[in-house]
Amino acid sequence: MAGTNQRIDGKRLWDSLMAMAEIGATPKGGVKRLTLTEVDREGRDRFRQWCEALGLTVRVDAIGNMFARREGRDPSRLPVLFGSHLDSQPTGGKFDGALGVIAGLEVMRTLNDLNISTDAPLELVNWTDEEGSRFGHSLMGSGTWAGVYDEAKVNALTDVEGVTVGAALNSIGYRGPHPAKPFPADAYFELHIEQGPILERDGKQIGIVTGAQAQVWYDAVVTGQDAHAGTTPPSARKDALVAAARVIAHVDALMRARGEDGRGTVGFLQVLPNSCNVVPGEVRFSVEFRHPRTEEIEHLATTFPKEAEKLVAETGCQLELREKFRFAHQPFDPGCVELVRQAAARLGHGAREIVSGAGHDAVYVARHVPTAMIFTPCKDGLSHNEAESIRPEEAEAGCQVLFEAVLARANAPAR
Repeated sequence: MAGTNQRIDGKRLWDSLMAMAEIGATPKGGVKRLTLTEVDREGRDRFRQWCEALGLTVRVDAIGNMFARREGRDPSRLPVLFGSHLDSQPTGGKFDGALGVIAGLEVMRTLNDLNISTDAPLELVNWTDEEGSRFGHSLMGSGTWAGVYDEAKVNALTDVEGVTVGAALNSIGYRGPHPAKPFPADAYFELHIEQGPILERDGKQIGIVTGAQAQVWYDAVVTGQDAHAGTTPPSARKDALVAAARVIAHVDALMRARGEDGRGTVGFLQVLPNSCNVVPGEVRFSVEFRHPRTEEIEHLATTFPKEAEKLVAETGCQLELREKFRFAHQPFDPGCVELVRQAAARLGHGAREIVSGAGHDAVYVARHVPTAMIFTPCKDGLSHNEAESIRPEEAEAGCQVLFEAVLARANAPAR
């Protein structure tokens, strides 16, 4: 069990976070490291160099997931995994995903500094394309690894310029030789900023994440008819944007009807032909719902498509609604969650249990490996934004809890 004299180096952690943030830095202080771009390659290369400098063995699987291994005393033990992702949103912050990866690196550095051996091997993971902002498929690397997504279909996904995932992997040199499939592991821990306001509001340093919300996502296409804005009277219009707006307002209403636990968002909208004097003939947009209770998502998945189709039909337009994915509330492993709880208490950090409002790689990893997450606060709950911000002491506290939980699990008696 880790003691209070076994401390990570908070300054080194922060300096490394800032060094990674230089890659893809934006003028407003955020980062743009879209997955499988040259900027992502630069971040991956730096991460690999840092890992190899510690004597870790880095392997890459067929979807680009990176695993940096530190051997344990007992070669028969399954590895303890921990990590997150280095890709970002187009206007992302410095800490979303990167905190979990760089904190994992600091765990490895501290173990080396203190000459600590673990019974079980340790593996630090950088998952490919958690954000989904380039190819429209979030949790892509962990989802492929977990068998949720078909690898061939994932490789065929394209970005807005028609570049496939497969071509992008090849172009940056990160299609690895190892299968993108689950392998036996003892546990997985992921440190992440909360991306919401609860911890800051409650004055807590640590979130003990007990699970993740249920979700359902859709791609929607409304088809109407392009027409001249000045010559087409109301009776002759089939305005796809008006139809889409009715659906978007309904998404918001469904969310608000579920109180503070409700989540409903349209975050992508594409209007065609997107001309100021043309009645829009086609609109493409995203829809997503989230809720802590699986039953609420199942109810929405049953009722929303019919309601949306009716709203669109009333405008004379047509709706094509394709469900992208749906998953139930994912509880995390009680034993791993307890290690996080014990570490926070031992270190004297204010902590509270919390359900993750965001999807994380941990959600899919948890289908195969006992999993827990650790949250740290972020200023004003703001994330997916260049102004995303945390304090150095918050990063250090989260990393120390990660260190303690990983070390406790790796040195616990074999199960």
